[in-house]
Formats: sequence, structure tokens, C-alpha cells
Amino acid sequence: MKLRDIIDACGLEPVLVPDAEAEVSSAYTSDLLSDVVAHCTEKSVLITVQNHKNTVAVCTLVGAPAILIAHRREIPADMQEAAAREGVALLHTSDSQFAASCKVGSVLGIDPR
Repeated sequence: MKLRDIIDACGLEPVLVPDAEAEVSSAYTSDLLSDVVAHCTEKSVLITVQNHKNTVAVCTLVGAPAILIAHRREIPADMQEAAAREGVALLHTSDSQFAASCKVGSVLGIDPR
């Protein structure tokens, strides 16, 4: 599925989207970046509250094309600069991580069982 389709279907706020045509096949929710490194798969949207540039570095490492920051947490300028440099999309939602995960998972057709 294209990133733009997920943004539209879930009503997400795009903050920075270098490639709206990026392929997304999964999602991963975590706030522990070492857990993301160990378990997040390529082409996933990372759903988190970790709003700093290290999150961008982790997504670059695992091949995740987008970060969805939940709970309407601020996305600082240095995170936006890192994401622009690395080509990682930054998305925003006022939803909780749980609600955002359910929305994204449903759009992607992911069965949580």
C-alpha cells in the first residue's frame, strides 16, 4: 500500500512526506528504540511517542519509511531536519498509540492475532 493511502484512510496529519508513494506493508508500535531495531520490519510505519532524531536514525537503519507520532506530541525541528535528510516521513495524530495502531493495522489488513 502507498503511504499516501494510509495517511488519507487514517486521517493522519502529514508533517513531512518526502515520498508519498513509498510502499508500506506493515506497522510496528514501540517506544523502546532497541526493540524497534530488533523487531520492526522493512516498509513499516513506526507508531511511537519518541519524538527525537534518534527515532529517525532507527527507522533509517531498519528501512521504515515513516514515523507516526501519537498523542499530538510536538515534532522538534532537529527531528524534522533529520527526517528530511534521511527521506523518512513524519506523521502526526492526536490518537493514542493504541488507537493509531488499530487504525493503521486495519487499513493494512493486519490481523492482530
